[in-house]
Amino acid sequence: MRIKNIMMSAALLAGCLTASAQQTAAPVEGFNHHWYVQAQAGGQYTGGEISFGDLLSGNVQIAGGYQFTPVWGLRLAVNAWQSKGGTDFSYMEKNGVFLGVQSWKYNYVAPTFDVVCDLGNWILGYKPDRLCNFGLLAGIGANIGFGNDDAAVVRAAAIAASHQVNVIDPEAHLMPLIWDGTKARLVGKFGAYVDFNINRRLSLGVEVNANMLSDSYNSKKALNADWYFNALAGVKVRLGKVTKEVQPKTTAPVIVEKIVEKIVEKPVEKIVYKEAPVAKREPLRRDIFFNIRGSQVSKTEMPKVEDIVTYLNKYPEAKVTVTGYADKGTGNPKINVGYAQKRAQIVADLLVNSYGISRSRIVVDSKGDSVQPYEQNNLNRVSICIAE
Repeated sequence: MRIKNIMMSAALLAGCLTASAQQTAAPVEGFNHHWYVQAQAGGQYTGGEISFGDLLSGNVQIAGGYQFTPVWGLRLAVNAWQSKGGTDFSYMEKNGVFLGVQSWKYNYVAPTFDVVCDLGNWILGYKPDRLCNFGLLAGIGANIGFGNDDAAVVRAAAIAASHQVNVIDPEAHLMPLIWDGTKARLVGKFGAYVDFNINRRLSLGVEVNANMLSDSYNSKKALNADWYFNALAGVKVRLGKVTKEVQPKTTAPVIVEKIVEKIVEKPVEKIVYKEAPVAKREPLRRDIFFNIRGSQVSKTEMPKVEDIVTYLNKYPEAKVTVTGYADKGTGNPKINVGYAQKRAQIVADLLVNSYGISRSRIVVDSKGDSVQPYEQNNLNRVSICIAE
């Protein structure tokens, strides 16, 4: 009789001690801040009143930058080579002087600090394997000009010719703001770029930028700012890890109180004991993640669907609620309602058509992007399934 009581107590204790396991979603790739280097070459047009082709020159740029977030970065860019100026002396031809159109070139180095904004990640959400990224940039720095000897030669010839025909035009053609030696000026920059990603580290891109300086840059007096415009193509190399694993938030574990039934043996022939209570069925949660603008369950997420099927087959009276979501950082609320509904419906259809689960046991819901279950934007492309 004593052995029977001990065995019964052990069975009762094993049935009543339960603990809930915390459901952990698979980690996903998130952004990792990183450095990069960039080299570009192309051409420059310096603003002026003579023909476009006469004011074109070569241009190069090297840069090093740091990407703080998927959207915002900062870089130090050094732009250099050559600018051009020019003027038209045709007004002197009626007096017998034929200088015609004269142009001159000069050199410069222009380091600037640029703020870079990635519009692709801002509008469409961060995706490490996106083929194309595009954005805007703005910066400020110094333009250090030198080698303006050609302008001095043109100016000397113009002065000599003006004295010869008694024509004086110091405000423009005689270049009253001419400079020599080395001259530093403040320069402001703004522009746009497009990068075509070969892989996560390497991309080929194009950039156009406009640069504004003081009126004296081209040695002429126009009573407005001088400009030069660059069109560049080149390569960008990202350094270090550009992504990292991000663990989604998990549901908090449910703590179940341990219950121990104590059976006291009494000195009677018949032992009365309590029947072991039936263990409470724990709910099952699975978060099924989708690609951007996607509503198909990937191979890596299919094991979660199979977990739900196993649970429903084990507990025939259980039901499952499938709730679809969309991330607020992509698209707009009207489009996202459709994505969220499709993501919930595709999971429900899989359970019915592929695994034979009765549709009466499935509740389909959709929140669009009005509810964001995760702080990480791209994790909100999800169908959350709770079976109980």
